[in-house]
Amino acid sequence: MLSPKKKIVFITGTRADFSKIKSLMHKVEDSSDFELFVFVTGMHLSSYFGSTIGEVEKNGFRNIFKFINYDKYYQMDKALATTIDGFSRFVSEVEPDLIVVHGDRIEPLAAAITGSLNNILVAHIEGGEISGTIDDSLRHAISKLAHIHLVNDENAKKILMQLGESEDSIFVIGSPDMELLEQSTISLDEAKRYYDIDFEHYAIVMFHPVTTEFMDMKAQSENLVSALKSSGKNYIVIYPNNDLGFEFITQSYEALRGLARFRLFPSLRFEYFIALLKNAEFVIGNSSCILKEAPYLGIPGILVGSRQNGRAGSQSVLKVEAQSSAILEAIGQIHKIDKTGAKHTEILNSSERFFEYLQSGAFFEIPTQKVFKQIVYKENL
Repeated sequence: MLSPKKKIVFITGTRADFSKIKSLMHKVEDSSDFELFVFVTGMHLSSYFGSTIGEVEKNGFRNIFKFINYDKYYQMDKALATTIDGFSRFVSEVEPDLIVVHGDRIEPLAAAITGSLNNILVAHIEGGEISGTIDDSLRHAISKLAHIHLVNDENAKKILMQLGESEDSIFVIGSPDMELLEQSTISLDEAKRYYDIDFEHYAIVMFHPVTTEFMDMKAQSENLVSALKSSGKNYIVIYPNNDLGFEFITQSYEALRGLARFRLFPSLRFEYFIALLKNAEFVIGNSSCILKEAPYLGIPGILVGSRQNGRAGSQSVLKVEAQSSAILEAIGQIHKIDKTGAKHTEILNSSERFFEYLQSGAFFEIPTQKVFKQIVYKENL
């Protein structure tokens, strides 16, 4: 008698996390040993943020479940509670063997809570990262709830061990989205035609709210917009995520609407975004893309404000306060950054590493009963 396929659930709430996990999802979908289920929620289902559910659906996954977890106010605490309720009902029906979550948002936190309280294995992708904001608290909370850790590098592994996680539960697989940077086949001309962009030269803007700086977000976003307008350059502006304070940013962007040097988009299809990113003069804002994908492609970045404080950076990044004069000065200096020095050379096939561990059964040997692994220091011996 054949053993039943193991059921693997992935949860995705944003265009960004989906781009990081879809290569892993395809590995599961294409395997005869596993059955993939995709729980789609969050920004994916919001028309305001571009209805990126279409990005998930066009990948052809067989089992997609859609769940709206927000109201018109996008309150993070209420969305967390709603997602826990919806995801709990979902897993009680599907009865998965493994739940896979990514990153530091409320959707993976909800899934990790649900999994841990229902004795279901939870695997967390990109734990052990440091960014210096509320994202750290969410990410570390998810790591403490998760049983399996799929991390970028040895540094992330060390941080998780500092949090008391067992070394046996930590698997270094690299960053899953990096391999997609090489696989994308969309040309720049095709991307420009698709989005009706006629700039020859341009930069990309991605600025997200910092929830712990809610009272300052209006001023910060207005300062950014002022500097962009004064710089005289062309910009492709992508809307922020839906964290607390996003309205201040989108309201500030209205001052750019209709101006010849600016194109505003709620979202961009990932392959088209990569084509545009590869050919950008620079990236500006506070997205992790400035510290990961952009340097890998040799694209300089300007990091504005505190959102990525403490995260591993590179020599391609200029870090500035969210003040108009400082931002404008950085834009004026960006051409001096050495692009060739910025490019990363290491390529990790994350999806292959992930699937090898999955198929070997290594994940399913990890117990759901967690034990805090205390670090023993020499002075205590």
